[in-house]
Amino acid sequence: MKLNMEEEEDYMSDSFINVQDDIRPGLPMLRQIREARRKEEKRQEANLKNRQKSIKEEEQERRDIGLKNALGCENKGFALLQKMGYKSGQALGKSGDGIVEPIPLNVKTGKSGIGHETLLKRKAEEKLESYRRKIHMKSQAEERAAEQFRIRLKNKQDEMKLEGDLRRSQRACQQLDTQKNIQVPREAWYWLRPEEETEEEAEEEKEQDEDEYKSEDLSVLEKLQILTSYLREEHLYCIWCGTAYEDKEDLSSNCPGPTSADHD
Repeated sequence: MKLNMEEEEDYMSDSFINVQDDIRPGLPMLRQIREARRKEEKRQEANLKNRQKSIKEEEQERRDIGLKNALGCENKGFALLQKMGYKSGQALGKSGDGIVEPIPLNVKTGKSGIGHETLLKRKAEEKLESYRRKIHMKSQAEERAAEQFRIRLKNKQDEMKLEGDLRRSQRACQQLDTQKNIQVPREAWYWLRPEEETEEEAEEEKEQDEDEYKSEDLSVLEKLQILTSYLREEHLYCIWCGTAYEDKEDLSSNCPGPTSADHD
């Protein structure tokens, strides 16, 4: 009886209280993860073994096995070729320039009808061609817009240059006319308008409305041509040379011409 009691374990002894467990952080979790992964792998292997293959998969496997194996003498077609002198690995044809490998087998697995893939290919090509056409048209439109912008910019620059030449001509005309004691310009637009006018000057301007309306019909280029011709004939002056010549002979011999392009 005493022996049996000694054999029984005392749960209050030092052998149970002072046991040091492995309490490293993360260790129990790693063991659980490894165990779960091992069970999942076993379950997947069992499912693969027990899974019943579909009819298509079985047909594909049998087809692959059949295509991997070369035809033997038991095949009637191959036997006929051998009787006609064909040897395995030899090219077909009397001159031996035919195919060596059999025509590949393309199995149709979808439910679409014959010619559906060709239709899809043609539609894809048409879609691609339409996209390329749109890109080309867009590129051409951008080029035209850029060209039109350059033309408008150049026209604007040319117009600003003409307006600047006209103002210089008007200023020179006013100064030269004043030096000759000419109090009224030949045309109202021959001189520059003052920025600020008095009431009396405004009334005088109203009396000259008809002349102004006539001048509005002229373009800036036409005004410039008329005014430069007046300066050359009346004052022997060229705005692009910036010189008043002594006589007409001096003007014709030393001035390149009556236009801005002649002075470039």
